[in-house]
Amino acid sequence: MLAPFIEIIYYLLDLVWWLVIASAVASWLIAFGVVNTRNQAVYTIVSFLNRATEPLYRPIRRVIPLLGGLDLSPLIVLAVIYILQREIAISLMRQYF
Repeated sequence: MLAPFIEIIYYLLDLVWWLVIASAVASWLIAFGVVNTRNQAVYTIVSFLNRATEPLYRPIRRVIPLLGGLDLSPLIVLAVIYILQREIAISLMRQYF
């Protein structure tokens, strides 16, 4: 009975996964000077990605500071999403089988 709702949560976590990946790649491209944030389209995309992922990163950054300029918060968010999706998949398999 709850399976459709659990599947929606699973797919929303998948969407967040890809937002975090896109945000990390965009930050690397900006840091290495590949893209120019003065371009309006690039600025809009990067701004959206930052606004979408910053609430996820903020609690982690309070606990784990930057390590020599390296931000580990996206990696931790991806690990948590992976664990949640795995647990959801296991619970769905138990429900169907």
